Amino acid sequence: MQTHFTPEQLKDPGLARANEILRSCVHCGFCTATCPTYQVLGDELDSPRGRIYLIKEMLENGRPADARTVKHVDRCLSCLACMTTCPSGVHYMHLIDHARAHIEATYRRPLADRALRWMLAKILPYPGRFRLALLGARIARPFARFLPDPRLRAMLAMAPRQVPPVSRNDDPQTFSATALRRMRVALMTGCAQKALNTDINDATIRLLRRLGCDVVVVRGAGCCGALTHHLGRTDEAHASAAANIRAFTAEARGGGLDAIVINTSGCGTTVKDYGHMFRTGALAADAAQVAALACDVTELLERLAPVGRAPEPLRVAYHAACSLQHGQKLKSAPKALLASVGFEVLEPVDSHLCCGSAGTYNLLQPELSGELKRRKVATLEARAPDVIAAGNIGCMMQIGSGTGIAVVHTVELLDWACGGPRPPALGQGQEGRGSGHILAPAARYPGAGRRSARCGE
Repeated sequence: MQTHFTPEQLKDPGLARANEILRSCVHCGFCTATCPTYQVLGDELDSPRGRIYLIKEMLENGRPADARTVKHVDRCLSCLACMTTCPSGVHYMHLIDHARAHIEATYRRPLADRALRWMLAKILPYPGRFRLALLGARIARPFARFLPDPRLRAMLAMAPRQVPPVSRNDDPQTFSATALRRMRVALMTGCAQKALNTDINDATIRLLRRLGCDVVVVRGAGCCGALTHHLGRTDEAHASAAANIRAFTAEARGGGLDAIVINTSGCGTTVKDYGHMFRTGALAADAAQVAALACDVTELLERLAPVGRAPEPLRVAYHAACSLQHGQKLKSAPKALLASVGFEVLEPVDSHLCCGSAGTYNLLQPELSGELKRRKVATLEARAPDVIAAGNIGCMMQIGSGTGIAVVHTVELLDWACGGPRPPALGQGQEGRGSGHILAPAARYPGAGRRSARCGE
C-alpha cells in the first residue's frame, strides 16, 4: 500500500510504525475470509482491509477521528485472526492499537460512552473494585430489564451468580517445589481473573510445584495493562505495564527467574509485546527482558512434560482463545498436553473464529458479541463434549454464559490428571465440589474458606 506521510510525521515513532505496517499491506483481501465481524455484518469497512483504509486516511491526513471511523474501529475484536491469515505479514495489532490511542486522544465520544469506558477502566483492572462491582451486579440483576442501555444489561448478565472468596494464594509469596527443583518461575496472577475464578491460579501453582518449580507471586505486579490498552488509554496501560516491568525485573535480579508464567492468554499477548510498547523509553531493556521471560502456562508445561492419567475418560472440547492461537501463535501445545494425559480432545469447526469476548468487547458491543457467542457455543456443543476447556478467563465467562456444559481452564484438567483435585466446575466427584486446596501452610491463613492442604501432598 502506498502511503504519503511527511518526514515530519514520521519523526513520531507511532506513525513511523503505522507507516511500516500500512506499506506491507497489498490489498489481497485474504483477511476478510477469517474476520468474525465481516462474516456477521458483510460490510467491507468491518473487515481488516476496510479498517486499514480508514486508519490510513485518518493518520495520513493528521486529522481527528470522525464518527464513521470510530464506529468501525470500535467493532474490531482485535482477535488477530487476520494476522494468522495474512500472507504479507501485516502487523495489524500494532496498527489497530495506535488507531485506538489516536481516537481516544482526538475524538469526543457521547457522554454515556465516555462514562461507560471510564467505569470499565477504573474497575476491571482492580480486583477489589471489580469484586465489589460483581456483588453489586448480583443485587441489580433483577432490575436489568429496566435499563435503557443494552451495554449495561450485558454487564449485569455477564456477572457470575456467585463471586468466589478471595484466595490468599494470590498474595505475594513463594511456593516451594514439592518435587526435585527444576526452575524458579513467577506467576502473573492477573486482575479480573482473581475476582472471577480463583481455581485457575490455585491449579497452576499446584501443578507447577509438583513438576519441580518454585512459584513466586511477585510483590508489586498487577494488571498487565491490556484492558486499558485496548480502550486506547495509553497512559494508564503503560503505567500498569511499567509497574509489572519493575516488579518482575527486581525479582529476576534478586532471586532469579527462569520464566514469567501467564495463564490468561489475553494478558500473555500483551506482556509479550512489552518490548514494543516501551521500545523508545528508559524501560526498553527491562521491558524486552520481561517480554522474553513471559510464556503461557502451556508453553512451560510443554517443556516440563507432565506425566499423568485422566481420572475419567472425558470428551474435552478445546476452545482456542484468539489471544493464544493468533496473538501468541500457540495452537498445538494445549491440545497435545490434554491428549497426553488421556483426555479425548475435540476441536470444533471454525476454531479460528472468536467467541466474542475480546476483553471488554462483550460489554461494549453486546449485540455483535452475542451473535459470535451463539455461533461459537453451537460449534462446541455440536461435538457433544463432557466439558469445554479454554486458556483465557474472558472466553470461559463468555462461553459459559451460553451453555450448560461445564467450562474449565486447561490447566485445571492437567492438574487433576497429575494428582490435583477434581475441578470444582465439574460438580460433585470423588473429592466433592469446592475441594480446592489452600497452597500455603494453613497456620499462615487461619480460618481460610477452603480445606487446607499442601500442594502435592
